[in-house]
Amino acid sequence: MKKNAIQQARTLRTHIAPERDVTLNYLLYLPPGYDPQQPERWPLVLFLHGASMRGHDINLVKRQGLSKLVNQGQEFPFILVSPQCPSGQWWTWPQLSAALSQLLDEVESTYAVDPERIYVTGLSMGGFGTWSLAIASPQRFAAIVPICGPAENLDQISALRYLPVWAFHGDQDVIVPLQDMVKTVNALKAYGGNVELTIYPGIGHNAADPAYAEPELYRWLLSQRRQSEAGNLLAGDAKA
Repeated sequence: MKKNAIQQARTLRTHIAPERDVTLNYLLYLPPGYDPQQPERWPLVLFLHGASMRGHDINLVKRQGLSKLVNQGQEFPFILVSPQCPSGQWWTWPQLSAALSQLLDEVESTYAVDPERIYVTGLSMGGFGTWSLAIASPQRFAAIVPICGPAENLDQISALRYLPVWAFHGDQDVIVPLQDMVKTVNALKAYGGNVELTIYPGIGHNAADPAYAEPELYRWLLSQRRQSEAGNLLAGDAKA
């Protein structure tokens, strides 16, 4: 494996609320050419794994999605942060959404992150978590990529009406039915959302493999930049 494809294991310990402490183990990947002494700022992608990778062995995270690809030696032109959900917990829980936000704060303050190009993606439970985290902090992200995991609460989906979304799902998924993702996408479209859904025929609950193999995905993702609140309001006025 190339040296610059190494993912460093780190830990975030944070206090979320009275008597609520959260510990997140995570993997950190820095792209080739990253140099903290240079003025260049880099995109940041937060990757959320699925339910089977929960626990306290951070190496489990390397078995899925973007972290797996880096572990196999693939290089990406962005900082990749891959946290591990603790055993018995779920990415959409409020304390974990808060912890993920604090994790992003820490990485942003420590590394040369471009604040206009921060993205979140995840599969299955991580897909649910992608929607949830974006709904909680829509102004933070430039775009999101949820895979085989819909939004849990469609009552709040309007918060994402200005955020570019590219979702993926397999039409043979019996674990998380395609119709749930379609319902989420249609709900966002009803608010004028900028959302696309790619459906893989004959694919079950492993839509992440073909999705993360899409070269166009990375070109699209890294071309997105965070919209300012003022820009969002103007866009909303133009649609009215």
